[in-house]
Amino acid sequence: MTASRVLVLNSGSSSVKYQLLDMADRSRLAVGLVERIGEETSRLVHEPLAGPAAAGGKREQAGPIADHEAALKAVAAELAADGTGLDSPELAAVGHRVVHGGTRFTLPTVIDDEVLTEIRNLIPLAPLHNPANVTGIEVARSLRADIPQIAVFDTAFHSTMPEYAARYAIDAATADTYSVRRYGFHGTSHAYVSRATADLLGRPVEDVNVIVLHLGNGASASAVRGGVCVETSMGMTPLEGLVMGTRSGDLDPAVVFHLARVGGLSVDEIDSLLNKKSGLLGMCGDNDMREVLRRAGEGDESARLAFDAYVHRLKKYIGAYAAVLGRVDAVAFTAGVGENAHQVREAALDGLAELGLALDLEANAARSPQPRLISADYTRVAVAVVPTDEELEIATQAYALVTQ
Repeated sequence: MTASRVLVLNSGSSSVKYQLLDMADRSRLAVGLVERIGEETSRLVHEPLAGPAAAGGKREQAGPIADHEAALKAVAAELAADGTGLDSPELAAVGHRVVHGGTRFTLPTVIDDEVLTEIRNLIPLAPLHNPANVTGIEVARSLRADIPQIAVFDTAFHSTMPEYAARYAIDAATADTYSVRRYGFHGTSHAYVSRATADLLGRPVEDVNVIVLHLGNGASASAVRGGVCVETSMGMTPLEGLVMGTRSGDLDPAVVFHLARVGGLSVDEIDSLLNKKSGLLGMCGDNDMREVLRRAGEGDESARLAFDAYVHRLKKYIGAYAAVLGRVDAVAFTAGVGENAHQVREAALDGLAELGLALDLEANAARSPQPRLISADYTRVAVAVVPTDEELEIATQAYALVTQ
């Protein structure tokens, strides 16, 4: 029997998201989430999607789960109850989402002690994410030390950017000493969506230039030429770029100095302000685009202003990336807002007919879980809605590595 299953783990500071996939047919066998790890109110939700266990639907556990080791052992028990446990000979690999790979990791990588040390060394670049990623890796290795553990990095897809796009215009020695450069994030989503868009157009990915707009609570844009990223909106951290749910996106750096000198805010307070209390939340008090749209529709001026600022920034990046690419074959919307908020798509492309962009308004307003074109028939640039699948992308990259 050829091992073809991959368990994908996305370990956060207090949560573990997971999916078990069979790469023989790219099907999902189970999905689940452990949340509020370390609290009395921990919860595990597990849903088998194949085999006899699927008939029973979702299963939930409530009660304290002390740490990530206990969480992953609980996940292993749920999978074992389905007959798809971690001890299965069909399990080929465990794929781990790792947020920051720096300049060291630009491809999916088999994790050994040296690699794990390097990921730990990158914690200063991703202090909120890499520590939890490391914990998930350590626990998974202890549970199945005999199978490959594969790290797939959020930053890797963007490592192809030319130096002039990745470099900030600051003193070069300082930048090199402190690893200050543009890395970009959401890379697995941008990689998946750029290929899926080419598939939707029926063209080889090497022949397609696409602007990918990953719009969720975190949001980023990328310019992808022939399957290769040449520019992206997030920078050294996920703070730069588009207006997001709670992040400011692009900001005059001197605002930080002003808030420190005049406002007396500490570095930590400014960090919290820009990452957790800005964006849509900071402008109108809501970071959920559905609520922002509802309030704006009822005449709420702060919600309307937040929406307009969000769309204005998005439109600026579309225009800028059209210039970077020179020729745009498609604009692809993805993630929670990109896939579901037709008002955002319509407003972002309004007035861009000179760039070859126009929507079929009826197609844009229709809801569907499938990849689809929503552009008007007469336009030269396709507009697509492509549901992202980061777990499948991680599993695909991990499985390709272990079967080489």
